Amino acid sequence: MNVTKGQKADVTKNRPDIKNLVVNLSWHVKDGGNPSHYDIDAAAFLLTMDGKTRADQDFIFYNNPAGGNGAVHHSLARDGGGEQIAIDLARLPQDICRIAFTITIHGAEAKGQNFGGIDQVRVAVLNKDTREVLLEYEVREQLMVETALVPAELYRHNGAWKFNAIGSGFKGGLEALCNNFGIEVELDKEAAPQEPLVVNLSKIDLLKKKVSAVLEKKKLINVLAKVGLVLDISGSMSKLYKGGTVQNLLDRITAVASHFDDDGMLDLWIFDHRFHRLPAVSEKTYEGYIEREILNKAKNGGFKGKIFGRNDEPPVIRDVIGFYTEEQEQRSSLPAFIVFISDGGINKNREIRKLITDAASLPLFWQFVGIGREDYGILEKLDTMAGRVVDNANFFALDDIDRISDEQLYERLLNEFPQWLKEAKLKKQI
Repeated sequence: MNVTKGQKADVTKNRPDIKNLVVNLSWHVKDGGNPSHYDIDAAAFLLTMDGKTRADQDFIFYNNPAGGNGAVHHSLARDGGGEQIAIDLARLPQDICRIAFTITIHGAEAKGQNFGGIDQVRVAVLNKDTREVLLEYEVREQLMVETALVPAELYRHNGAWKFNAIGSGFKGGLEALCNNFGIEVELDKEAAPQEPLVVNLSKIDLLKKKVSAVLEKKKLINVLAKVGLVLDISGSMSKLYKGGTVQNLLDRITAVASHFDDDGMLDLWIFDHRFHRLPAVSEKTYEGYIEREILNKAKNGGFKGKIFGRNDEPPVIRDVIGFYTEEQEQRSSLPAFIVFISDGGINKNREIRKLITDAASLPLFWQFVGIGREDYGILEKLDTMAGRVVDNANFFALDDIDRISDEQLYERLLNEFPQWLKEAKLKKQI
């Protein structure tokens, strides 16, 4: 079975015969490159419900080839191409809910290397006992500046294991991945030193104080929730990205995530006629994020095609729902507070109505915000939309989001969330 990016596939459901798995990870240096000049490594991170490792021993790689109570082993692939991770499912500790597979280029910054010089990155999952190939995935996205890759993961779902084709690249190499998964690493002394990321904490601290005041007023001070931000990146939004308006908005929403989210992370999507999941935002990475992760990446071809196209909301809405209700199911039992930014031009009203109506039984609250222009279609009718178990969405529009004060923005963003929490608890959705 071949899977594509973003697809989730059953691995052990209805297959009691599968006791042991092998995950093969392979790659190819593009024509014109010298494979001997690249030092590429595969690894696995054993993660608990919070998305972090329990200890350094849960980082499985060539220098720590066994972990998880002996359930997980790293080695070279049997055919000599790439590396493999063998997993004894029965021996795997029950608190390990997810296994993230990674590929990194060692010393990439010092050598001026990145995944732009690598192709044919493939993941194959096999029944170790029979060598039956259960599924295969090839990362087809054109990577340019990334030095680390998370091609896929396995995760527990309703007592079985599923496969998630992620295919996301990151800057920062192995160190960035380890920091993300809760592992401290010693920097290679021979590697080129990197300039420290300078963060203006005074700005985020000030915003957090303003958020805190609103949370206390609305009796939300002890509430925990995942926080997601979905940003319209259609053509009419171009000036707002390049002029700093979207970055300013990101700063303000990051402060909300710092209070609500159990790990202080803001999940992020952008969409036009396609959608892209981007690296989560934190207090350490929010400054300059739009320029660094979107505008510069677009210039380097990182999105495999142009951005600032036409808007198409339903695909990204579906992905957000899947992310929080299926992918995050084994990592967190928290509800999700989703801020969805649109500058209008909504035309798939019936499809959006059905998605939001169907999602009313899920632990998700949608706060839609209109900016820039009119024609918000179904979004303007969310408060009166019938057929929902609970009122799971709100909408308001702003002529100029830069001119509204932080306090006013937070008041409006959090206006209906408390009532939804009460209703969702009564319905035992959270």
